[in-house]
Amino acid sequence: MNQFYKNLALWLIIGLIMVGLFQAFNGARTLDKSIVYSDFMRSVDQGQISEVLVQGNNIRGRYLNGKIFETYAPKDPNLISTLRQKGVRISAEPAEQNSWYMNLLLSWFPMLVLIGVWIFFMRQMQMGGSKALSFGKSKARLVPDDSKKKITFKDVAGIEEAKSELEELVDFLREPPKFTRLGARIPKGVLLVGPPGTGKTLLAKAIAGEADVPFFQISGSSFVEMFVGVGASRVRDLFEQGKINAPCIIFIDEIDAVGRHRGAGLGGGHDEREQTLNQLLVEMDGFESNDGVILVAATNRPDVLDPALLRPGRFDRQIVVSLPDINGRLQILHVHVKDIPLDDSVDLELIARGTPRFSGADLANLLNESALIAAGLGKNAVEMTDMTEAKDKVLMGKERRSLVLSEKEKENTAYHEAGHALVSLLTPGTDPVEKVTIIPRGFSLGSTWSFPEEDRYSENRTYLRNQLTILMGGRVAEMLVFDEMTTGAKQDIQTATGIARNMVCEWGMSDELGPLAYGKKDDQIFLGKDISQSRDYSDSIALSIDKEVKDLVTSAYDRAMNLLKDNRDKLDLLAKALLEYETLDRDDINTLLDSGEVPISRKKKFEATRKAASHRPSSEQEAPPRPQEGSRPSPPDLAPGQA
Repeated sequence: MNQFYKNLALWLIIGLIMVGLFQAFNGARTLDKSIVYSDFMRSVDQGQISEVLVQGNNIRGRYLNGKIFETYAPKDPNLISTLRQKGVRISAEPAEQNSWYMNLLLSWFPMLVLIGVWIFFMRQMQMGGSKALSFGKSKARLVPDDSKKKITFKDVAGIEEAKSELEELVDFLREPPKFTRLGARIPKGVLLVGPPGTGKTLLAKAIAGEADVPFFQISGSSFVEMFVGVGASRVRDLFEQGKINAPCIIFIDEIDAVGRHRGAGLGGGHDEREQTLNQLLVEMDGFESNDGVILVAATNRPDVLDPALLRPGRFDRQIVVSLPDINGRLQILHVHVKDIPLDDSVDLELIARGTPRFSGADLANLLNESALIAAGLGKNAVEMTDMTEAKDKVLMGKERRSLVLSEKEKENTAYHEAGHALVSLLTPGTDPVEKVTIIPRGFSLGSTWSFPEEDRYSENRTYLRNQLTILMGGRVAEMLVFDEMTTGAKQDIQTATGIARNMVCEWGMSDELGPLAYGKKDDQIFLGKDISQSRDYSDSIALSIDKEVKDLVTSAYDRAMNLLKDNRDKLDLLAKALLEYETLDRDDINTLLDSGEVPISRKKKFEATRKAASHRPSSEQEAPPRPQEGSRPSPPDLAPGQA
C-alpha cells in the first residue's frame, strides 16, 4: 500500500503539470491565430478567404496564401450569403460542448490535487519506515542473519579478555534464565574503548554473528541532521525498534560523535547535539531490567564522553580493546593469512616480534601489502622478503631509488644514520638496531630503525636518557665529520625536545623540580581537546623548566659526542658501508664491526637489487619532487607512552 500512495501522488502531480502545459500551449496557439471580426469581414470583401469552418459562433478558415486564422462571430444573418457571394467554400459543424465530467475536472482538478497531496503527506508523517518525511526515523541497519561472510569470535584474535566479556553477553541473550535465576542483571550498555584499528567494530560484528538475535548497526554521526529535533527523534525510533525486536543488540559506532560532553558548546542546552544526547540518556534509563535489549557502543575518545553517559545504569561496563601484545599479534597474523599462500621462509613469529605497537588493522594492511608486492613480482606465494619490504613500506613509505642525490648529500646522510646506529649500539640498555638505510623513503632521506625485543608499556629515566642520546647521534656525527649543521636533524631535535619536556613537566623526572606536574591542559570540548594549556606555575619555575629541558638535551648531545669521538673508526666504517651498499640490517652491522667486512649475502643482495633497478622502465626512473630538508623521521618507538 505504501507504493500505491507514492504512485498515486506522482501521477496526480504529473497530471496537474500536463493540464497546465496543455492550457498554456493551447492558449498560446489560439492567441497567435486569432483575428478580430471586422478584419475577417474586410478580408472576405477583398476576396482573400478561400474556405471557412463555422462551428457555432466560432469561425476557422484559411486565406488564399494558405495561412490559418480563427475568429468569433456575432449572430450575423447576412454572413453566410456574403461568404457565398465571394465564392468562399463553407463547412459547418455543431457547436463544441465539453462533457460535464470534463468541466468538473478542469474546474476542480487543482483543488483535488492539493487535497490529495495534503492527505499523502499527513499519512507520511503518521507512518514510519521508508516514507518521504521519515528523516526523523532511525537509520539503523538490521544485519541479516543469512550473511555469507558471517563473522564470529573465531575471526577475532589478539584481544582475548575483551572477547570473554562479550561472550558473557551472548550467553545471556541465548539463555537468560541462567543469570536471572540468581538475581543477576545483564549490563544495559557496553562501551568498547581502544585506539583506532584494534577491532572494536569487528567485535561488534562477531557479537551479531554469535548471538543469533537481531543486530541493529548505526553510526553516531547518523543521528546528526540539519533539521532541529531529528537526532532525538531518531534515538526514540531506534530504541522503539529495539524493544519490538527484543532480545536484540543495538550497536552505535563512534558514539563520541553524539555523546560528547555537554555544556561546552555555544548553543548551550538548545544545541542539537546535546538534545540528541539527552534523549539517548533518557532512553537508556527507560529500559526495564532484563528486557533483552543491550546497547553496545564503540569509541576511541572516551575522554570526551559525557560523564552521565558513563555512569552505571547506562554504560555499566567499559571493555578496553588495547593494542595487541606479541602473542596477540601472532594470533592476528594467523587469522589473516588463511587466504594468503605463504612460502616456507615466512616466519610469522619473527614478524610479530618486529611489529610492536601495530594494531590489528595495521597487521592486516601489512599482509595485504606483502601480497601485493609478491603478486607484482609474479610469485606464487608470499616470501619473507616480501613481508620485510611491506613492513618497511608501511612504516616509512616506498623506496625512492629514482631520487637523484648529490654525493655530498649521500655522504652526509650516511654519516647521520651511522651516528644514530653506532650510538645505539654503544649505549647499554637500548633497543637493538634492526636496519639502517640511506635509501629515501617517503619524505626521509634515510632512516635507522630500532625495535624492542619485547613489548614495553613504560620506560624508566635511564632508558629515556639513552633515547635522547641516540636522537642526538645524527647531528653529532655531522658536526664531528663535516663541522657543519644541516636541517636533516630537524625531526630528531623535535622528538628529543618533546621527550625532555615530558620528563620534566609530566613524568616528574627532574631532580631540581621534583615529582610535580607542570602545565594543566584545558579541556575545551567544543573547541577541541588540548587546544590550550593553562600556566599553573610562576615565571621562575618556567625558567627552571626551560633550563632542565635544555640540560637534558645538551647532556645527551655531549654523551653522543664522546661516544663517537672514541669510536671514530667504527663510524667511518659504517658510513662507508652505507655509501656502498645503501642498506644494512642487524647481522650486517654486527659482522661489519667484528670483522671489518660486510657479509657476502649483503653483497649478493645489493648486486641483485642494482641489476633489477637497471632494467626498470624509463617511466619508473623519473624522479619525484625532492623531500624537504630535515624531514628525516625519527626511529620508531622513541616516544614513550604514545600508543
